[in-house]
Amino acid sequence: MTSTERAAEIDLDALRHNIRHLRDIAHPARVMAVVKADAYGHGAVPVARAALEAGAAWLGVAHVSEGVRLRKAGIEAPILAWLHTSGTDFVAGVEHGLDLGISGWELEHVTAAARELERPAIVHLKIDTGLGRNGCPPDKWDALLSRAAQYQEEGLIRVVGIFSHLAMADEPARPETDLQVQAFREAVAAAENAGIDVEIRHLANTPATFSRPDCHFDLVRVGLGIYGLSPFSDQGSADLGLQPVMTLSTTVSNCKEVPAGQGVSYGYAYRTQKPTTLGLIPVGYADGVPRIATGAPVLVGTRIYPVVGRIAMDQLVIDFGTTGLVDTPDSPLGKRAVLFGGTGSPPVEDWAAAAQTINYEVVTRISGRVERVYIDRTQDSVQNRAQEAGRDGDA
Repeated sequence: MTSTERAAEIDLDALRHNIRHLRDIAHPARVMAVVKADAYGHGAVPVARAALEAGAAWLGVAHVSEGVRLRKAGIEAPILAWLHTSGTDFVAGVEHGLDLGISGWELEHVTAAARELERPAIVHLKIDTGLGRNGCPPDKWDALLSRAAQYQEEGLIRVVGIFSHLAMADEPARPETDLQVQAFREAVAAAENAGIDVEIRHLANTPATFSRPDCHFDLVRVGLGIYGLSPFSDQGSADLGLQPVMTLSTTVSNCKEVPAGQGVSYGYAYRTQKPTTLGLIPVGYADGVPRIATGAPVLVGTRIYPVVGRIAMDQLVIDFGTTGLVDTPDSPLGKRAVLFGGTGSPPVEDWAAAAQTINYEVVTRISGRVERVYIDRTQDSVQNRAQEAGRDGDA
């Protein structure tokens, strides 16, 4: 247990395992580790470094600013940023050597940045194959290809990739994915016919990496999977050979015996049915814990207890279901309380179910008030061996 009051422990060895496992599944396609949104709340820089050490070939971010931060941290691997606004600093993106996703309107801004810097921009053209969000509409694809080919001839851009995004790969039996794959193949063929030398085709996200090898192409973009979580409703992490990376824990900050009928937290949405012991857990929605997740599990010692009453900004309450604990050696006061994590801990999916959301959201929303503590046995071992070798050399 860490000495912090509340911590999200990030197991970088588990992350490396997940990267290697996904590499094996995707081979010969390469792996892009998606580290947007501060690596889904896990910490972008340490996660990016560990992912690259384990064999990821690319990094993926949503915003140019996220990619620039990685560059400033000394990361030199290819980084793709694909979600832009009129306020995006494309000059910074080109200057820092980011690959830029282009759906249409951005192309003029990117070429303007390239002119200013007298340096070609590296771009990936995105086709909307059916998700209906970003990406070039199919009826405008040929026009985008024509403009891109012209700018490439002028030396302003270099088109290296074509990509798209699947809508429902987490439901492998759905026929819409087949239609998207076909549309993607047609878009790639059109690009090649337009004289664009397509080096990298990428379509697969985490669920498609597991369930649709026909979507692997040259590169798979994996986000949730590298953090050890399953995108499927009927399969857990272990079923997919993944190890959860984040463990959210704190300590029991108070416990007290209360009578039957005691109201708990705001609004008295919960009242005790019998005399019992309540435990105070010092995390709440300001820490990113979903406010509506009443009933979610908290592990104290070897037992799991439910969250009762409304979750507040800074704290929540669990019911130990018995009396006779306070001021005894069995008192839970000060003991570690684990909300979710890896082996032996409640799975994050249980919190997602209680909050009527998905595991992606639960880990991503853990706030900066919760300290990230990095568990890195691999690097510790390397450093220990280096220190031992140094001592041997001095002998």
